[in-house]
Amino acid sequence: MYSHYIIKFLEKVDKYPQHIVAADFQTYLDAFKFTSISQQNQVINAIKFLYEKVLDKKYDKVSFERPRSERHLPQVIDKNFIINQINKIENIKHRAILSLAFSVGLRVSEVVNLKLTDIDSKRMLITIKNGKGRKDRIVPLSENILLLLREYYRQFKPKEYLFNGQFEPKYSVGSCQKIFKKYIDSHSHFHILRHSCFTSLLESGTDLRIIQKMAGHSSGKTTEIYTHVSTALLQKIALPL
Repeated sequence: MYSHYIIKFLEKVDKYPQHIVAADFQTYLDAFKFTSISQQNQVINAIKFLYEKVLDKKYDKVSFERPRSERHLPQVIDKNFIINQINKIENIKHRAILSLAFSVGLRVSEVVNLKLTDIDSKRMLITIKNGKGRKDRIVPLSENILLLLREYYRQFKPKEYLFNGQFEPKYSVGSCQKIFKKYIDSHSHFHILRHSCFTSLLESGTDLRIIQKMAGHSSGKTTEIYTHVSTALLQKIALPL
């Protein structure tokens, strides 16, 4: 990608690299028609690499200002709709995967990497190992989910990973995405279960700090985004008209 954007730059300035001056970089960046923030970052990284590492020029002669990152509100689905859809699933394995993910807001990678030893039925806890940021965390295990997992275990007899694949030791991320689209929403993705879980917890009165711990967020500001999509909180606002 760096090579691609560097070649485009060199074609535009039409100079030998050793003759390029700081103004050429600045003019190019100022005039570039970026299609997205990610592309803007890629172009800046490539030009900065050429400027600093290849041509050994001083950093302060060109403004490599970073764009502000886009911040989108998470998409959520009504919890009653999710529960009704899950209750219709006859395949016990599919029902267990979606139920477990929604109950505690697991990422799809965390679901497929769960091992039998991560389920503590005595303490009613689930240990999530090597989650995002290589962090471990513990989340609660509900009685209903435990009963469902036991029913699933009796039928499928997994050996190491909680959800085994047909020909692999663990279930695949792609298969999880497929069952989500099949049973919940064909136009969205598995991660919406996580957003919907935490929004539902917030609406039921769960403290944001507890949700932060369950989600594994390092900062409470990340968790606060769910306050912007909670219909229960929005309905409490006293509008002027």
